[in-house]
Amino acid sequence: MSPAPAPSSGSASGPADRAPVGITPADLAPAPLDRAAGYALLAELAGPQTQADTLGRLDGLAPGFPDWIVTTLFGGTYQRPGLALRDRQVANLAALTALGGVEPQLADHVRNSLRIGLTREEITEVLVHLAPYVGVPKALAGLRVAAATFAEAEAGAEGVAAA
Repeated sequence: MSPAPAPSSGSASGPADRAPVGITPADLAPAPLDRAAGYALLAELAGPQTQADTLGRLDGLAPGFPDWIVTTLFGGTYQRPGLALRDRQVANLAALTALGGVEPQLADHVRNSLRIGLTREEITEVLVHLAPYVGVPKALAGLRVAAATFAEAEAGAEGVAAA
């Protein structure tokens, strides 16, 4: 095995230190961020009470971070054309299940998916479909989160019906 080649005698700075040749910010399509649309969408997905509770707790820990998340994610990425909200939720379920270790966020997105009209069967099938791609253990972990979230939603619905 031969040794790695010696660095060139060029500039000491790396590629990250050099601006792309011929590209300026004016040449790029803008990435609009709509803060108000982000908060409105989050309220639609999560509900106003969940939104207030979650964002308030997080802002107490990391001031400004929840606003950044809502503005860039829900007011930016979610506002892009090309995918319906339902399709974005399916992608979120798949990504969070594949990632693993993010059960609270996965549970939130299971709740959000139910709120916007995905059925329990559709959510379950998304998670089952992932098994050959992400592995059976991660798919099972996702299914456990979904089952617990479904049970929580059912218990909440029964509590409301009894009132």
